[in-house]
Amino acid sequence: MIKVCIAGGTGWAGSELSKGVFNNPNMTLVGALSRKHKGENLGDVLNFGSANIPIFGDIETALKEIDFDVLVDYTKPTIAMKNIISCLKKGKNVVIGTSGLTDEDYSEIEKTADENNTSVLAVGNFAITVVLLQKFSEMAAKYIPNFEIIDYAHEDKIDAPSGTARELAYRLSKVQKPNQYVTEEELIGEKASRGANLNEVQVHSVRLPGHVISIETIFGLKDEKLSIRHDSGASAEPYVKGGLLAIEKVSTFKGLKRGLDSVMEF
Repeated sequence: MIKVCIAGGTGWAGSELSKGVFNNPNMTLVGALSRKHKGENLGDVLNFGSANIPIFGDIETALKEIDFDVLVDYTKPTIAMKNIISCLKKGKNVVIGTSGLTDEDYSEIEKTADENNTSVLAVGNFAITVVLLQKFSEMAAKYIPNFEIIDYAHEDKIDAPSGTARELAYRLSKVQKPNQYVTEEELIGEKASRGANLNEVQVHSVRLPGHVISIETIFGLKDEKLSIRHDSGASAEPYVKGGLLAIEKVSTFKGLKRGLDSVMEF
């Protein structure tokens, strides 16, 4: 039985995962973190009937008050780093669902995990269709050295690019760096209009009403182009299955792994 604590357990994605963990026969939801609902019972907040699942306002209190095997973090980057590092130093494994962590953040996380013989599974997006997009994009990048990423989200998403876009740029850069036909120094006009350069991959973030979360990799060759795109709906349900899989698999290795596919069989 895997004992789970979810940081951000009352949020849009975290609440759906909380329900998934609560209903999973191989897991026990022992606590959650939420500053808004600090001191309340998650069972009452999410209508779990008579279940008594305490909600804490910070990770230090949770580590003192409850025993858990895995922390799932669905918060904000600055809060997430504190939660993750604190748990790793206490011997807890961590699944990261938080968007916006940088490569520098992951370097610190990996170092801390290695020093404490713990494990971290960082997943930019738990949806199975996103996992497939990442794999298909990596396959295409082996043959097409010209690609960019477009990251779509709702108008009030505060992190840009998204964690999914950051992870995709990182992974594609490991396949090969895309061709650069015009350097930043050679550009005329507004250089920012070319998007952000992440790991030498151009990433463009769109934030508009009507969008939920989408990610697109665009490839181009002379007289031909390829677009690989994922679109999500308004529900957080697509992320639950992948989240449960991540919780199950995070204890099967040590150190840091990035991407849900790193623990899946293809």
